[in-house]
Amino acid sequence: MSRNFLRAETSPYLLQHADNPVHWRPWGPEALAAAKKEKKPILLSVGYAACHWCHVMAHESFEDEAVATVMNEHFVNIKVDREERPDIDAIYMSALHLLGQQGGWPLTMFLTPEGEPFWGGTYFPKDAAYGRPGFTDVLNEVARIFREEPAKVYKNRQALVDALQKQSATARPGEPTPQVPIVVAEKLVEIMDPEHGGIRGAPKFPQAPLLSLMWRAHLRTGREDFAAPVTRALDHMSEGGIYDHLGGGYARYSVDEFWLAPHFEKMLYDNAVLIDLLTMVWAETGKPLYERRVRETVEWVAREMTVEGGAEQGALLDSTLARREAQNKKAFAASLDADSEGVEGKFYVWSEAEIDNLFTPGEATLFKRFYGVTGPGNWEHAEQGAQSRGDAHQGVNILNRLARADSPVTAEEEASLEPLRARLFAERDMRVHPGFDDKVLADWNGLMIAALARAGATFGESEWVEMAGQAFRFVMETMRVETNGTRRLHHAWRDGKLQHIAMADDLANMADAAVALAEATGDEGYAAEAESLVAELDAHYRDQANDGYFFTADDAPALIVRRRTVADDATPAANGTLPGTLTKLALMTGKQEYFTRADELIRAFAGELQENIFPLGSYIASLDTRLRPVQVVLIGSLEETAELARTALGLSCPARVVMRIEDAATLPASHPAHGKGKQDGKPTAYVCAGETCSLPVTKADELIEELKRARANA
Repeated sequence: MSRNFLRAETSPYLLQHADNPVHWRPWGPEALAAAKKEKKPILLSVGYAACHWCHVMAHESFEDEAVATVMNEHFVNIKVDREERPDIDAIYMSALHLLGQQGGWPLTMFLTPEGEPFWGGTYFPKDAAYGRPGFTDVLNEVARIFREEPAKVYKNRQALVDALQKQSATARPGEPTPQVPIVVAEKLVEIMDPEHGGIRGAPKFPQAPLLSLMWRAHLRTGREDFAAPVTRALDHMSEGGIYDHLGGGYARYSVDEFWLAPHFEKMLYDNAVLIDLLTMVWAETGKPLYERRVRETVEWVAREMTVEGGAEQGALLDSTLARREAQNKKAFAASLDADSEGVEGKFYVWSEAEIDNLFTPGEATLFKRFYGVTGPGNWEHAEQGAQSRGDAHQGVNILNRLARADSPVTAEEEASLEPLRARLFAERDMRVHPGFDDKVLADWNGLMIAALARAGATFGESEWVEMAGQAFRFVMETMRVETNGTRRLHHAWRDGKLQHIAMADDLANMADAAVALAEATGDEGYAAEAESLVAELDAHYRDQANDGYFFTADDAPALIVRRRTVADDATPAANGTLPGTLTKLALMTGKQEYFTRADELIRAFAGELQENIFPLGSYIASLDTRLRPVQVVLIGSLEETAELARTALGLSCPARVVMRIEDAATLPASHPAHGKGKQDGKPTAYVCAGETCSLPVTKADELIEELKRARANA
């Protein structure tokens, strides 16, 4: 039966296409069976709810009856939400890269009825433009080749499938040297933009994992040439248009080299890693701008990016109270759209006349001077050299403070601007808001939970830690349910419905979140939760032949290839994150097998360092943690050690682990702090690196000095 099958889906992105005249199907055995039965190629379209160019292609082509007629006649059309099915997206995006194309979304791939790729691209305009062929012409030509030149299709798909299988099967083991993190930092310095920050050129992505590596290298060595690119990038990002100066939060990337003009979509994962990075750098620099941006972004997350739920799994809980508590838990939503009312950025931008009408002349002059507002506007200027959109952005201003990026705004200036921002925020709130993708993703939640736990501990904000803990409980109790006799984490939840067995990234990020919460709260139960997540990874994801972890579980629905990678994508890769998490877990639990497992993972992918370092940010950070971990053991009750804990957690030391125990005799006999006690009956800290610990420390300033020595010399 020919129709659009997306109405029964829960993904907001798929539901956006439920009224298209295209006969869309969700990915699944029914769609593949239909392609085989009808002997048609598959048109696979992958995107996500906040994606601007996905909307453009939808409006131009998928809502057009004439284009839909061609699609329906020649193809079985499958629509995939890349956030809900990152396993599918990763395979076919890799195939596009193998075809020599850069990639991006929307991803448009053509597959055999068996799901094997043979050609593809990204955005295609309806009519030929931007040097790209028109979409209808592409459809007709691909259909003709599939029908009349099957040998060409077979050759392409065979080459792509062979290459995809080789990618996942190829092992590049080795033994990385201790110098790797510093050598990589030196290479990164060479490609950094000395004026605007970030990697040279446009478009500009935050690249938080790479900036984090440089910051770690600075902390180890004290070298300012490692620190300067990090602070320059954070300064310009935080004052640029990529940051929402009224509502908080960062957009995904900037189309220009100045950080001025974003595509406006706000993703949970970007803001998680930026909260983490800003917190880490603030802890060393104390820069007010970074604290302000962290606080504003956390406020945005709490205000606009939380969802309540848990009702569906209530039947699994054994009391009315437990069900009520589950229903009140909050987790974090996926994204906010780039578009509102079908127009990119409409919610966020302003004309000079709007500013003049809202404020007194003096207020308007002050605001326009600080936020770059002019009559001609700044958006069109920012896009010079980027893909032109004609005169649509004339007179339109993206709020930014780039003119002050290198000369910080003073506290007095911030105070004078605060009421003006508040008034403009209230005015903006009356506009039609961008679309909200409220699905809960375990991997992205893990990133935000860890970031909030670490930021809350660093800034002394217990509410942030509690917000992180609440989201952690949501994921673990709502999204980890009994499946085939064992409790299994799932990837996505929306509107009371769970979707898809977890990917490795889900488990890795949630394990890291558990470790962060264990440090922030002193609650040992979180370490036990981290251990259970690692055990689930070992049971269903481990590559017994080459080591490392596959992206998908051994009992997940089969795809054309089972991927195994250490390369970060838009989010960190599990194989990159895990060695660092396992190292910290080993220190927390005293279990040496976690050190062994971390070492095995590091060796399994060490050869990748000879190929391309740029997607290996998480892996190299984990290597740094494994090479030089610093453990702070606090002796005393949670109440007694609270001040020392705040001190230890407030210092920039990403390879640090904080433990709070009442009696050091409970530590394993092999632990360097085993048997050590309080000094003069006071709560006491021992800073341990390798096999040795510092002398007992009871004062905060002494603890800071010991930690600084340890992070440099561990």
